[in-house]
Amino acid sequence: MSVSHTSAGAPAVDPRRWKALTVIAIAQLMVVLDATVVNIALPHAQADLNISDGNRQWVITAYSLAFGGLLLLGGRIGDLWGRKRAFIVGLVGFALASALGGAAVNLGMLLASRALQGVFGALLAPAALSLLTVAFTEAKERAKAFGIFGAIAAAGGAVGLLLGGVLTEYINWRWCMYVNIVFAVVAAAGATVYISDRGDERNRDRLDVVGTLLATVGLVALVYGFARAEQDGWGSGLTIGMFVAAVALLAAFALVETLVKAPLLPLRVITDRNRGGAYLSIGLAMIGMFGQFLFLTYFLQLNKGYSPVLCGIAFLPLVVCLVIGSTQIGTRLVNRVPARFLMGPGFLLAAIGMALLTQLEVDSSFATHVLPSEILLGLGMGTASMPGMSLATSRVRPQDAGVASAMVNVSQQVGGSIGTALLNTVAASATSSWIAARAFPGSVPEAAAQQAAVHGYAVAFGWGTAIMALAALIAFVLVNGGGRSGAGSSGESAQQVAIPVVAH
Repeated sequence: MSVSHTSAGAPAVDPRRWKALTVIAIAQLMVVLDATVVNIALPHAQADLNISDGNRQWVITAYSLAFGGLLLLGGRIGDLWGRKRAFIVGLVGFALASALGGAAVNLGMLLASRALQGVFGALLAPAALSLLTVAFTEAKERAKAFGIFGAIAAAGGAVGLLLGGVLTEYINWRWCMYVNIVFAVVAAAGATVYISDRGDERNRDRLDVVGTLLATVGLVALVYGFARAEQDGWGSGLTIGMFVAAVALLAAFALVETLVKAPLLPLRVITDRNRGGAYLSIGLAMIGMFGQFLFLTYFLQLNKGYSPVLCGIAFLPLVVCLVIGSTQIGTRLVNRVPARFLMGPGFLLAAIGMALLTQLEVDSSFATHVLPSEILLGLGMGTASMPGMSLATSRVRPQDAGVASAMVNVSQQVGGSIGTALLNTVAASATSSWIAARAFPGSVPEAAAQQAAVHGYAVAFGWGTAIMALAALIAFVLVNGGGRSGAGSSGESAQQVAIPVVAH
């Protein structure tokens, strides 16, 4: 490994870091959009493979269970192996799993591919963010890099809806899987050339096997509990049992991490006030965002009659505003304004955008009701996500970068699972109550069914508004207002993060 030096004798930053950012961004986009690109293709896959209504949810759940359950382990493996190696292995594995899914001839083959996507995604996603964390250490460059990364992370779900609609409508649902191969090959080729690791940034401690088992099974139980809540209800025995098991396992995990010499998740990563506030507020905000994607998709396709492609296009203003909020507002202000004064107002603006959707009616137009909400949600989430992601990985020791990055993904994944299960249950209950209150004789008229469904969406948006507002409150209260967005815990020196990635 050849290392260039500055006049002061310190290692110079990697001159290929911006090309590395492009590679990392491609990989991150692939992982994030995969959470929604399959949603649009699912009805077509269900018909093609003769999947029952009761089993179709497993196409989504298989991915989220593996991804959410293995994230902490994936981040730790990146710290052990080296992040470049974990990144490339994750890309290659994700591509092979996607090829398997695209060629699926039955439900079992498709579910296996989705679970494998989750496994390799759990290795890839923390490696991507931790590579970014250690590559960009200068304040202005770090702000710009995290602005781009944050925009992709926040907008990827909407991009997935658009891409899934185009591929499903004009080619075949299988290309919603095959398209990942293109992303993965390009990113893996770029990674071999432009991404490099430093051996002294690895955490060479032995793997915490007990902590790994407790964390993995606990996170799987938590995500599975929310999946069952959506299907069976919050009061079912299985749902309650999963939540009880998750709490017990994760509590045991926290205890073990205080006792072992080399913990899977050093508690210093999450007990820092800024990082803890960032993880919590990001997770809450994702509950609202996933609910927004879910119910706007229902409203536009089922109530307004939009095609999959037109539905995807309808989300473009949200994507554009997310990019503007992250790269133009968050990035420009991140080194001038305390973090909580970007995150708090950003989440609050997103909450206002969500509140507008509570006024939806069956005959509401896109221009007057949906578009203003998308603009506010996009600008708010974009502005908040950039400093939030930067803060969540700021001032960690380089040896902890992988697991700190994994915690960001855990927040997003668990938040998305909660958002899908909780808000879908709220909407279904509100819809049923609306119909029951009117006591229709016989079958419910089509017009009334549509009005009931939209009422359910509006109630769910109300819950999403409250949760997004809570994210804003947590950002205001927990995130340290005295430091800038790029600053981290006062307990860790700047020198600990200022170890750049250098060229071989």
